[in-house]
Amino acid sequence: MPFFRTSKRIMSTSYPDAPLGIRLVSALCGKICPRWQINRLLWFKCSVLTLTYLAYMCYHMARKPISVVKSVLHRNCSGVQIPPEFIHNGGEPPNDSTWCDYAPFDGADSAALLGTLDSSFLFSYAIAMFFSGFIAERVSLRYFLTFGMLFSGIFCYLFGVAKVYDIHSMTYFVFVQAMAGVFQTTGWPGVVTIVGRWFGKSKRGLIFGIWNSHTSIGNILGTLIAGYYVEKDWAMSFVVPGFVMGVFGFVMFLFLVDRPEIVDCHEKVGDRRGGYRRIEDGRIGESGGNSDAEESVGTNSEQDVNERTPIIGSINRAPAEDDAIGFGGALRIPGVVEFSMCLFFSKLVSYTFLFWLPLYIQSSTTLGAQLSADLSTLFDIGGIVGAIAAGLISDYSGMSASTCTGMLALAAPALLLYQQLGTVSLSFNICLLFITGVLVNGPYALITTSVSAELGQHSSLNGNSKALATVTAIIDGTGSIGAAVGPLIAGLISSSGWENVFYMLIASDILALLLLLRLVAKELSRRSRRRNVRIE
Repeated sequence: MPFFRTSKRIMSTSYPDAPLGIRLVSALCGKICPRWQINRLLWFKCSVLTLTYLAYMCYHMARKPISVVKSVLHRNCSGVQIPPEFIHNGGEPPNDSTWCDYAPFDGADSAALLGTLDSSFLFSYAIAMFFSGFIAERVSLRYFLTFGMLFSGIFCYLFGVAKVYDIHSMTYFVFVQAMAGVFQTTGWPGVVTIVGRWFGKSKRGLIFGIWNSHTSIGNILGTLIAGYYVEKDWAMSFVVPGFVMGVFGFVMFLFLVDRPEIVDCHEKVGDRRGGYRRIEDGRIGESGGNSDAEESVGTNSEQDVNERTPIIGSINRAPAEDDAIGFGGALRIPGVVEFSMCLFFSKLVSYTFLFWLPLYIQSSTTLGAQLSADLSTLFDIGGIVGAIAAGLISDYSGMSASTCTGMLALAAPALLLYQQLGTVSLSFNICLLFITGVLVNGPYALITTSVSAELGQHSSLNGNSKALATVTAIIDGTGSIGAAVGPLIAGLISSSGWENVFYMLIASDILALLLLLRLVAKELSRRSRRRNVRIE
């Protein structure tokens, strides 16, 4: 598709319901470059993909600082250099090993308290996620993401402010983390639904696999930013990501076009070129023909939702056949329960690494807090490769459940090898951590993106485009419960030995694999029948 063409003029077109930033850019370019002609659909697709990528990258960037800062909230202070100002102010040199810790994390129960912080964030995230998807289908997603990003940034900022104002209340930290978890739920249902509206079903696994790298990039940026400040002033490890999050929330408000019909692109969005993958009757299959209801993403039934629609509008504004789906209806879609439970255990493993990996590296090696945080980013770099690989394999084979199962089967021995050999040398740690990231994050990424989008547009829904956010919220919400359980258990059992944490992760990985075996059997049976038909 050529980027420039003579039939469309994006910059001279007026979009009265478009975001303010789009209208301003359109008006300016119409005056400055009246002859500039451009492919309007491609332009907006690229802008939506970029903005949603940056948005969810910021969501993950704001989640990461706590995993880095843990290593300085409680540590062995006997090896920490006493600050010069401490001596200059006439203080006696400390004679205990907790003088540099930050209360209330300076006691013997520090691991349990830090685990409580993780759990307060993740359990509130998991519970709120189910309601978030319900709300997302009934509001303007641009407002939804804007407010979510602004408040997520504020609560990330408030955690760092505790050091500035010398706040040591555990209640304060739990409240801030819980509220951060609630507002973080606005991200995933919002961005997946918007991308699902703009892009058809063809090559969805590859598109989502590349796009899903925002998760790992956000983790890497959050780790590097927090790691840069952690040994200087850990308050800035939260303040900087929180500020960036708020700024990008305002950018979403100005420029994000959450539905194609706002800019007259709804008739062109969809895959009309032939076969696409479809999950039906518990399996992923091929469909040669596609009806208008199935191939269109963002239909005319949503056209009455515009720039002036209230954030919470009437839920009866759409025709009856396109009403938002309920939780019961979403759970009856074939494959939703299996993939949701698989994600429970897959996300348990991924988020345990997300919240505890820097501390594990520091405790099992001679690296300091900043270098441990930097090394932990290799897990996320591997996650980028894993997400793209899973999407490619799924697109090529048409077998998403089998793709996830294969990677999960390899992830279990990779986890064991990392625990046994990761401390042998730095090179071993680097290689095994990267491989583990590929195999652990690949299935997690595929389920939360491509599989969720396909299930949310299942043929049993008869083209109902309002099911996507609810299905996405159910799958990711179930996974988020696992994400809350994993770090909590890790905090409780890490004191008895990190090997016990890895045994728990390996068991979870195997359970995730077992939950998909029924879908794998159906996929293999269907593939065998197709092969026999071709031979005959």
